[in-house]
Amino acid sequence: MSHYAHITGWGMAVPEKTLTNEDLAQMVDTSDEWIVSRTGIRQRHLATENQTTATLATDAAIKALQMANITPQDVDLIIVSTSSPEHIFPATACLVQDNIGASKAGAFDLSAACSGFIYALNMAAQAIQTGSIKCAVVIGSETLSRLVNWQDRNTCILFGDGAGAFVLQSSEEPGGVLSAVMRSDGSGRDSLSLPAGGSLMPTTADTVSMGLHFIQMNGREVFRFATRVMAQATQEAVELAGLKMEDISLIVPHQANLRIIEAAARSLEVPMQRVMVNVDRYGNTSTASIPIAAVEAANSGRLKQGDYVVFVGFGAGLTWGAAVVRWGAPFPTKRRLPPVSFRIWARLRSLVRRLLRQIEGMLWGRHA
Repeated sequence: MSHYAHITGWGMAVPEKTLTNEDLAQMVDTSDEWIVSRTGIRQRHLATENQTTATLATDAAIKALQMANITPQDVDLIIVSTSSPEHIFPATACLVQDNIGASKAGAFDLSAACSGFIYALNMAAQAIQTGSIKCAVVIGSETLSRLVNWQDRNTCILFGDGAGAFVLQSSEEPGGVLSAVMRSDGSGRDSLSLPAGGSLMPTTADTVSMGLHFIQMNGREVFRFATRVMAQATQEAVELAGLKMEDISLIVPHQANLRIIEAAARSLEVPMQRVMVNVDRYGNTSTASIPIAAVEAANSGRLKQGDYVVFVGFGAGLTWGAAVVRWGAPFPTKRRLPPVSFRIWARLRSLVRRLLRQIEGMLWGRHA
């Protein structure tokens, strides 16, 4: 029996707060014209104090589950791709699992920088295709505004916050994720990095004072790398899927820089009308950029059921990759879920489990 991983639900969450180029010009030596001409970005969304990578991921996941018309109890696996996790551990995915009450789901974070959502999508699809699980939620979520040096005009103009999520479900009907390419080159690790905070360079007063907990980037090197690999990965994934570029209805690239996207389109000889672009409104949301762009494409009618779409991205590592998907829709079902917030039941479940854990600790403590 063959198992295919179909995308049956999708959702996104972005903070309401925005920061325009004009706002940035009041903070650093830059201008709207300078930023737009080099990046195509006009504004970005920034998380408030009460918003985190996990809360945005939770919001996006709930929207995707509601579209797919399934409950959190139907989910077998949650993968959160992020470069700005809540903690080194526990995994942000575990916080999402608790937030939505997915009582049967395994959960882990995946770190592959801006390529991470493609990696996570492939991992979930592979698990479904082997028959080991039936349903997964894949999320890209970032609060990169917390990792940006707002005095560095080369990086602070680029990044924004947000989250996007897909629900993947198993089906015997051909379709869904058809192919994926994942590549890396660690020799380029210094091109884009966040040096401190790990085991190599633990947090100290010196690392903080030197700004080593902020994103460091060599823009020229990243630009050259990205324009080379975007087209290559796209072509490879399309060939692996047994398709031709003429079969592809839409390309959804990582939204890092409009000039990079345009260069990739030229290399592929694809008109920009067949490329999804929203970098002007969100900036670079890293692992969240592809699912956010896909959700907007689907909601606006640019991406329809049965269309062949390519997701392609690149990021720190260096990493890059692409996936070809036959776009899906919610599976038909007679079940209609009641309009009850998943959050309410998840909070109750979490409180009960914490209470039981305390009782268990007291009981075991007597025999210690």
